[in-house]
Amino acid sequence: MIELKDKIAIITGVGRLQGIGTAICKELADAGYHIFFTYWAEYDRKMALSMDFDDPMKLKEELLLKGVKVSCMELDLTTQAAPEQLFEKVVEQLGQPDILINNAAYSTNNDYSTITMDELDKHYVVNIRATTLLSSKFAQNFKKKSGGRIISLTSGQFQGSMAGELAYATTKGAIDALTITLAAEVAPLGITVNAVNPGPTDTGWMTEDIKNALEPMFPFGRIGEPSDVARTIKFLVSEDANWITGQVIHSEGGFKR
Repeated sequence: MIELKDKIAIITGVGRLQGIGTAICKELADAGYHIFFTYWAEYDRKMALSMDFDDPMKLKEELLLKGVKVSCMELDLTTQAAPEQLFEKVVEQLGQPDILINNAAYSTNNDYSTITMDELDKHYVVNIRATTLLSSKFAQNFKKKSGGRIISLTSGQFQGSMAGELAYATTKGAIDALTITLAAEVAPLGITVNAVNPGPTDTGWMTEDIKNALEPMFPFGRIGEPSDVARTIKFLVSEDANWITGQVIHSEGGFKR
């Protein structure tokens, strides 16, 4: 039997069983946190990622077997109403949340020669607008005075270039600035704010050629796995991480670009 933490964690972008969001949900549920996750199947299908229609319900059933409370919703984070809809549903289903994990992201390949206004806007709306508004809404609603956690996933945009991913790198890079400033603003409310860069992670998108090219860049001789970043996040949401805020943590196994 797990020891329930009596804390509620929101995790966005949990559509696929192979994804980082799923690993975070499982890790936190194993640690006794109640889970509310969001997914947006249309995006995963459009990106040709490995997702079955019933993956979210399979995950929900697996989490429930761990003895925690679980709820979820399909949510389009590009809509203006998304933050309000999310928090209303979380409170209705589980109660006031203690933790927000901004895991959802939008990513397509483009560079200086192919980028368009429309494509840049699509990246901005999910990667930074939604992250900023969800984080702000969480802080506005948080009344517990201690133990609040906001964690956003980033991709090491300031560790090296990401040629061919101009819109993604530009918008995700803004999370670093958001993390530092928001952490200062909400510390008096008892909330820590951090970002985690997991480095290249095998969530089903890597071909064998990509894996072979990346493996020599990891001193441990293997590619990052979703469970690696999930364990880092489990620490950051714990009471042991009370004194860590405003940080961008590069938990990427010593990856050398």
